[in-house]
Amino acid sequence: MYRFLLSRQWVILTLIALVLIPTMIELGFWQLHRHEHKVALNKVIGDSLAAKPVPAESLTSPGGQVKHVDLYRRVTAEGHFDTAHEVVVRRRTNTDGEVGYHVLTPFVLDDGKVLLVNRGWVPADGAQTEFPKIPAPARGEITVTGRLMPDQTTADSGIKNVKGLPDRQVMLINSKEEADRLGKQVLGGYVELTAPEPKGGSPELIPDPNHSDIGPHMAYAVQWWLFSAGVPVGWVVLARREARDRAGAEREDGENDDTAESREPATA
Repeated sequence: MYRFLLSRQWVILTLIALVLIPTMIELGFWQLHRHEHKVALNKVIGDSLAAKPVPAESLTSPGGQVKHVDLYRRVTAEGHFDTAHEVVVRRRTNTDGEVGYHVLTPFVLDDGKVLLVNRGWVPADGAQTEFPKIPAPARGEITVTGRLMPDQTTADSGIKNVKGLPDRQVMLINSKEEADRLGKQVLGGYVELTAPEPKGGSPELIPDPNHSDIGPHMAYAVQWWLFSAGVPVGWVVLARREARDRAGAEREDGENDDTAESREPATA
């Protein structure tokens, strides 16, 4: 009854099913890992935002990397802004989805080292080849507070680090590249400024990250596993239907043969 399973069509269908099952299971685990990563990251962000600010140099150093557990950790630094070497980061959006720039200003510490400070977002009012108008920060010796962030990379952000941009414009915030440009010791990573707040609300400070949303990854994982379970079930249903249809066709052929024989005239 099931000899048709050896046909070319059913062999191909079976092979496809055998490939789909482990593939869907693996996709389910991939989504599960993304869910676990999101949950862990949310915990790191929540713990960092709730912790008391610490000096920036206690968590990062020139040429160093920001540790995962220190992401979004609130840090402080004392020194002054160096607006003469300020740059803007292209193609950044604000909370309303408007495209503009992030303002990256070197903050010179009392010991001469430099902390990169992202002062926030400004609109791209003119041509992108021109340096935008940026409100000046507080002058003189001040204390800044912000969220510690790692150097941006193409792998993490998906943003290509284009070269040959207009003067004082960059695509990614990278402390090593800024150290080469400034010729100074630059602490690894950078800081998203939270205080002091700018006068007039510009640049727009970057808001705290949302760390309550875990995303749909767990639901996607369950869906992939259900799909993987549905493949063999569907295969069995199709095979039984095919066998039933073939059996029905054979019975009809047999009945037609019997009818034809009964209608043949008797011979003397």
